[in-house]
Parts: sequence; structure tokens; C-alpha cells
Amino acid sequence: MTGNHQTLALVLFSAFIAVTLAITTWVSRDRHGSAEEFYAGGRLFSPMENGFAIAGDYMSAASFLGISGLIALFGYDGLLYSVGFLVAWLVVLFLVAELVRNCGRFTLADVVAARMSERPVRIAAGTSSVTVSVLYLVAQMVGAGSLVALLLGRTSAAAQCWTVVGVGALMVIYVSLGGMRATTWIQIVKAVLLLGGTVALTALVLVRFHGDFDRLLLTAADRSGHGNAFLAPGLKYGADWTARFDFISLGLALVLGTAGLPHILSRFYTVPTARAARRSVVWSIGLIGGFYLMTIVLGFGAAAIVGPQAVRESNAAGNTAVPLLALDLGGGADSTGGTVLFAVVAAVAFATILAVVAGITLASSASVAHDLYASLRRRRAEPRSEVAVARAAAVGIGVVAIALGLLARDLNVAFLVGLAFAVAASANLPVLLYSLFWRGFTTRGAVYAVYGGLVPALVLVVLSPVVSGSPESLFPGVDFQYFPLQNPGLVSIPLGFLAGWFGTVTSAEVADEAKHAETEVRSLTGAGAV
Repeated sequence: MTGNHQTLALVLFSAFIAVTLAITTWVSRDRHGSAEEFYAGGRLFSPMENGFAIAGDYMSAASFLGISGLIALFGYDGLLYSVGFLVAWLVVLFLVAELVRNCGRFTLADVVAARMSERPVRIAAGTSSVTVSVLYLVAQMVGAGSLVALLLGRTSAAAQCWTVVGVGALMVIYVSLGGMRATTWIQIVKAVLLLGGTVALTALVLVRFHGDFDRLLLTAADRSGHGNAFLAPGLKYGADWTARFDFISLGLALVLGTAGLPHILSRFYTVPTARAARRSVVWSIGLIGGFYLMTIVLGFGAAAIVGPQAVRESNAAGNTAVPLLALDLGGGADSTGGTVLFAVVAAVAFATILAVVAGITLASSASVAHDLYASLRRRRAEPRSEVAVARAAAVGIGVVAIALGLLARDLNVAFLVGLAFAVAASANLPVLLYSLFWRGFTTRGAVYAVYGGLVPALVLVVLSPVVSGSPESLFPGVDFQYFPLQNPGLVSIPLGFLAGWFGTVTSAEVADEAKHAETEVRSLTGAGAV
């Protein structure tokens, strides 16, 4: 990478960091230290603002870098990630958004604990939320390492290490100083930048092929080395029955996991009413839908213009396909246009990573303080001390995410997010749906549902090809692979629902009919909602 690319991209990086730090500083001066301000931004955002922020939270490095890279390498099978991520929002819209806003206050555990014994439920839900958030953070850290290594022309472990440490430090500053209000505005700025950059690249790809999408697909297939198989199912997930089951597992995780992601659920509390929460989701579906349609063009565009071989040589997992595509569309490595476009795309991707890690870190630190810390104390925690714990938790979570991000730096970021979605769908979704819709659900059922999905999901990931037993594993030199699928969702999601049912039917506790009736009325009408 030439010095011009590096200089311009670093200038744009610095500009975005300066703007977001200014937003954080401006917001923190207005702060009055309340829990509602820190966790929910005072519930003052409009549906449109929150819709852009949700889109900004959801359109992560996994989407921008990872999905496009998978499409460039595997064609049709990579496209399945785009479909899964988008369809998931229908589950959120129809089953979760409005009900969660009415029943909860700041976190997932608020919804469940409304009709249960609070302490065990909050500890279980808080533990699960932190686990999902850390897994999601690792994907963003890996994306940051890949991107800046490409930008600086350095693929050494030291270069990626310092990148990941820098991203971690910035996210801690955003969260601890600005809370939800600063994080939301950073998400909005990032969503506008990302959509603008994606529209520009998509237009340039279509112009290159004179608007002929068929020609784009055929050129991508020719350059792939797989011919028409590149445009048909099966290149990544059709080799054998194990691969096909892996695909079903992945699809389940993507479609069901979004409704259990802590940083997405927490966004519904930043608007004043349930109706506003629902309208936020409608806004976000429009923005996210347009974005994922464009990632399909970018993925096939990278295959047709850059070529899968060049993408693979730059980054084995395909995470650098979009920056390389931008370089080519602008006129090549030594052209001014290529330099500018590459730098803009790299800066937008970096902004994406910074914004998303801030949102996830805020959600996980809220779970630590509002659920775990508040539950483990014998006396009720004061709001100000709870917020102080949340800020300290942001630092601890940042350190853990940095360490795991360095360990997983060679894995595809979209694939890593698939694992986070599987854990969210296994542990968080069953307890959430049972709490909202099952009259007889008990405290034991809630605890069993969380741990019955969380523990199998994590154990199956450890025993899968992701961790050991193949050259692409985290630990390629050892082999303790006993579970054949890369994504555990096919097994762990049903186990979460089954465990919740089993815990309830074997519980001596009688479900509180009055509390369920109160929760039902509140969830459907908003009467008594915070």
C-alpha cells in the first residue's frame, strides 16, 4: 500500500475520531449522572433518530467487510448471510420490539424479572448478555485488525495488536464518558457515512457493467474458477450432509439471534413509547434492507473486478474484499481516484467498527451493573453507584474483547458474528419469548432456559472445528473436535427452549397469575410502562 493511501486514510480516520470524541465531550457536559441518562439517553430520541441508530448498531464490520468477502469467495452461499440478517428483523418487529419496550427498563433481564424471583433471573440473563456481547465484540476487533493491517501494509501480529488496543481504548472512552446519548449520536453519524459509502460503491460497480446485473454475475462466476457453481447453492455449505446441517444451523442462528442481542434490545428503551419503538424498527428495516441488497452487489463486484484469488491473497477470510474493490473502482493502486476511494472506504469501515463496539460495550456494561452488580449486592444499589460500576465494567469488557480479538484475528468476521447470534438465539430468545407469552412460566424455567441454551452453545463451539482440528481453527496444532458443525445453533437453540420447558414443569413454584396478567396488559397496551 502506497504512502498516499496510508496518509489520506489516516487523516480521515483521525477526522472521524475527532468528531466522535467532540460529540462525546459535548454530551458528557450535559450529563446529570442518572441511570436513565446513562443507559437510555433520557428516552428522548425520535423514531427516525433511533431507527438510524439501530441501523448503525446492526450494520457492523461483519456486514460491510465480512459478508461482501464471503460472497466474493463463495458466491451464492455467502449471500445467505445477507438474507438471514435481514429476515431476522421481521421477528424483531412482530414479536419483540413493542413488547420489550413496554415491559422493560434498561436490559433484557428487566423483562424476565417482572414476573419472576429477581435475583437468580437477573444473574442468569446478565451472564448470558455479557457472553453474547463479548463474542460480538471479538468480531469487530478482528475486522479492525484486518482493515488497518491492509491500510498500513503491515500484516504482523504487532500491527494488528496495536490496532485492536486502540479501538478498545476508544470504545471505553465513548461509553464511560458519554453513555447512551453519545453512543446513539455516534451510531447515527456512522449509519449516514456507511450508507453513503455503500451507495457510491454500488453505483460505481453497476456503472462498470453498464447496469447489466446478469453480466456482473457471469463475470464473477468466470473469474471465480468455479463456473456456474459459483452462482448456485453448495459451494460452501453443500459438499456433504455436515455442511448442509451447518447451513441450517447458521440460518436458524441468524434469523432468531437478532431478537436476543442485548445491544439491539437496549435501543428500544431510548424512545419514549412502545409505538415509537415499533416505528424505529420500521425505519431500521428500510435502511438495513437497502444496505444488505447493496452488499450483494459489492460481493459479486469484488469477485468480478478484483477476483477471489486476489481477495484471498490479501486476507484468507475475505475481510478486505471491499477496500480492494474500492481501490480498483477508483482507477487502481497508483491513481488519485483509487487512493481517495480506498481511503474513504477504509475510514467508513473503521468508523463502523468504532460505533458498533461502543454500542455493544454499553449494553454489556449495563448488564454487569444493572443485573449482576445490583443482584449480588444485599442492599439495593444506588443509581449513581450502579452507573460508576457500569463505567468500570466497560474497561474490563474492553480488555477481554481485546485479548480474544487478538486470538481470533484470522477468522472471517461474519462467521464470528454467526457464533454470537447462535448464543443469543440459544440463551436469550427462549427466556424472552417464554416470559412474554407463557402464562405458566416460572423462575426455575427462566434460569434453566438461559443456562440450558448458553452452556451447550459455548461447549459445542469449543468442541467444533472452529477451535481445533483443522488448519483454519483457532488452535490448528491440536485436535479436540468432537462436534462436526461450525455453528451450534441447530442443537443449542432447541435445547434452550427444551430446558425452559423442563425447568417449568418440574418446578414446585406456582406461576403468579396476577403478575402474568399485569405483564400481559403492560406489554400489549403500555399501561404502567417506564
